Amino acid sequence: MKPFIDDNFILPNESAQILYHEHAKHMPIYDYHCHLSPKEIAENKSFKNITEIWLYGDHYKWRAMRSLGIPEELISGNGEDYDKFKSWAKAVPHTIGNPLYHWTHLELKRYFDTDLLLSEKTADEIWEHTNELLQSPQFSTKKIIENSNVKVICTTDDPTDDLQYHHAIKDDKQFQTKVLPTFRPDKAVELTRPDFNDYIEKLSSVTEIEISSYEHLLAAIDNRAHYFHEAGCRLSDHGIQTLPYEPCTFEEAANIFLKARQGLTVTEQEEMKYKTYTLLFLGRLYASLGWTMQLHIGAIRNNNERMFAKLGPDTGFDSIHDFSLARQLNGFLNELDKTNELPKMIIYTLNPIHNYVIATACGNFQSGAGKGKIQFGSGWWFVDQKEGMLQQMTDLANLGLLSTFVGMLTDSRSFLSYTRHEYFRRVLCQLVGGWVEKGEAPADYELLGSMIKDICYNNANSYFQIK
Repeated sequence: MKPFIDDNFILPNESAQILYHEHAKHMPIYDYHCHLSPKEIAENKSFKNITEIWLYGDHYKWRAMRSLGIPEELISGNGEDYDKFKSWAKAVPHTIGNPLYHWTHLELKRYFDTDLLLSEKTADEIWEHTNELLQSPQFSTKKIIENSNVKVICTTDDPTDDLQYHHAIKDDKQFQTKVLPTFRPDKAVELTRPDFNDYIEKLSSVTEIEISSYEHLLAAIDNRAHYFHEAGCRLSDHGIQTLPYEPCTFEEAANIFLKARQGLTVTEQEEMKYKTYTLLFLGRLYASLGWTMQLHIGAIRNNNERMFAKLGPDTGFDSIHDFSLARQLNGFLNELDKTNELPKMIIYTLNPIHNYVIATACGNFQSGAGKGKIQFGSGWWFVDQKEGMLQQMTDLANLGLLSTFVGMLTDSRSFLSYTRHEYFRRVLCQLVGGWVEKGEAPADYELLGSMIKDICYNNANSYFQIK
């Protein structure tokens, strides 16, 4: 019987197959945004079973399991690992049409060399097979990374982090993959969150700056950005529900900050003003450091209050937001650009209705720093599946230059998620190969192959300038 994941999986024509096998397949991986644990990399963690490496913290899988009525105890709760795996095996056949079905079997094929389709019938055999392999030294975190041909990893880190694990990774001269921090100051920006003042106290302690004013806050952020820079950081990241752009003076931002520090009510307009000024300050700071600023826009989080109280954030209760973006995005970029302080930037949207808005806004601010200065980021989260990726790349190609695209990232907490790069590359080759088959692009495989290689790795390697 023909394997489900065969050599030409989702490569429907000869052109796509040539582009993938001769150009995309063997390119290294540049994972410039993920949520892997630096601690687990530094300690070269091994995993006791397939559940630990596959299901712990994977809210994609959790959402699917909940849709089938599987008890929470066997999803995120205290159930036995074997029982959780059996529950996932039961769920997998029902995920056909969802990218989870593809991802699951790509990971089984690439990491565990099995063509078995996961189901209740095959669960025990796959459980035994994968767990036996996981005892091998080849399945420690560092070996998985090396065997996946990953050259650079950028984790996601809070400004208060001491980066001890990044330093430990750097000190391991046998491990050749660069693992660098990414500066994520969301907790200093989100001043209406209940833990805002606690966070400011923590930041004050770490920097040894008494943060009694907004000026002190900006000094503390600057202090930590330079600390991160010395540790090799070259990217920031911001997860924002909507992009704020409300003109604001320093004095206004300072007064709003003091209101929040005093526990007074901050209005929605004041919140937007504070966020605007603070994000503009950060953009200018990143420009001065030569960093790339990432904006992840459009997640409305923790919608299920009952489950949030029970399980906390990042457990599968977030969704896509809808809002107006064009004025705010162009205004934000223009404010930085008019003083020549616009950093390189990657803009991701969780809502594909904003694809054209972002792609056209990027085109307004490309001059001044090499090719593709402002990037329309790859399909993210709910849209990092085949149709979402095809739509993002098609829209970018229609309105900008696909050839300058910095390509895929894992955005994952799983060490087995590097197959997402393979998935992306196959989708990319499907797209471009389809153009060839329809006569919309020439059958010049040297030309197209060079573009494919650039999108897979070379553009990112050039863009981020991490040596």
